[in-house]
Amino acid sequence: MRGSSRSKNTQNLDRTVCMTNCPTLIVTVGLPARGKTYISKKLTRYLNWIGVPTKEFNVGQYRRECVKIYKSFEFFRPDNEEGLKIRKQCALAALNDVRQYLGKEGGQVAVFDATNTTRERRDTIIKFAEQNGYKVFFVESVCEDPDVIAENIVQVKLGSPDYTDCNTEEAIEDFMKRIKCYENSYQTLDEVLDRDLSYIKIMDVGRRYLVNRVLDHIQSRIVYYLMNIHITPRSIYLCRHGESDLNVRGRIGGDSGLSMRGREFAKCLGSFIQEQNIPDLKVWTSQMKRTIQTAEALGVPYEQWKALNEIDAGVCEEMMYEEIQDHYPLEFALRDQDKYRYRYPKGESYEDLVQRLEPVIMELERQENVLVICHQAVMRCLLAYFLDKSAEELPYLKCPLHTVLKLTPVAYGCKVESICLNVEAVNTHREKPENVNVHRTTEDALQTVPPHL
Repeated sequence: MRGSSRSKNTQNLDRTVCMTNCPTLIVTVGLPARGKTYISKKLTRYLNWIGVPTKEFNVGQYRRECVKIYKSFEFFRPDNEEGLKIRKQCALAALNDVRQYLGKEGGQVAVFDATNTTRERRDTIIKFAEQNGYKVFFVESVCEDPDVIAENIVQVKLGSPDYTDCNTEEAIEDFMKRIKCYENSYQTLDEVLDRDLSYIKIMDVGRRYLVNRVLDHIQSRIVYYLMNIHITPRSIYLCRHGESDLNVRGRIGGDSGLSMRGREFAKCLGSFIQEQNIPDLKVWTSQMKRTIQTAEALGVPYEQWKALNEIDAGVCEEMMYEEIQDHYPLEFALRDQDKYRYRYPKGESYEDLVQRLEPVIMELERQENVLVICHQAVMRCLLAYFLDKSAEELPYLKCPLHTVLKLTPVAYGCKVESICLNVEAVNTHREKPENVNVHRTTEDALQTVPPHL
């Protein structure tokens, strides 16, 4: 049995998941302050999280590096030849970097984030993609709601390096004039003229969508994701279940109930949530005893998700790390070498867990305020999505017991507050040991195992 599981695992460690049969170039379209960069960053974060190597190329960033000091909207006037020349150079420099990333650096998706408001500019990009064998998918954001545009300008643009030494009124006035520079030449994606292109048009921040010619798996994932995100202010609370009996004994997995301290935490969590006075809070748990018992103490309705169950440790379920080292020293070393892709014999890997949790992420994106009561490995995966952590960092994220993380999405990322509820608990976090050699001593292998009963 150990031999067969090993051959599967060694294959597992060597491969890179490829979800695209040829590289994809995602191209944003839209006037300034329509959320294109917000969409680009979120999409990049999501695709990287599901295992598709993706990078964004923001042409505004190239322009800022080229023209160190931004003077005014005059730079963007359609009759400013010098400005036009510089902007074209910046777009070409970004496309060169796209070619490098998709051709030489192993990228599968590049997000080309710029206004791309003219058919001429989009044709240039399409020709570039055809020459290099890339598929092109356009994402257009159309918004006529002045409140949304004003909010976007205040939230995002005023923090831009362009307006560092500018007062708010001057900055807003200049930015509105900048938008005007694009309006006259803006050619929206057209149902007839652009019927052969693959695209999604997002109207008024998701009130309506138009989807055209979705050609493959990756494009359908992009469309599904973009149709689920929203910009309503909200908070997501993540915490693990209260300390369990198996936690106290240093055993992994299993389905034990809460310890005395775990039950105390559940009560404190109930009080904490009540004090927060969160409108329309949804509570989600796994189907395991320890999360259900934690939620029961809140005295509110909750929803159980099988997808939120802890990582399956297979033949190692309910074992202590010391026992795994004793019975399966090779497995223990291989897991330390690549904790993200390593799959327990007859169990799961973190990579498997991310795929299992994708529907949870989609639903979290659709919802407003949610409290997720889950498990250490599960919480790491969810946290990695929101904080844009790599596959290497993900399995070592610290998610201590009896601590609530409050995540508040902000302009281009997520604000995190860590709230410790002051109920003692064992430490279940194991750092990566320095020696991960398969021939290491037991002492080296167990160096980072946290103390337990």
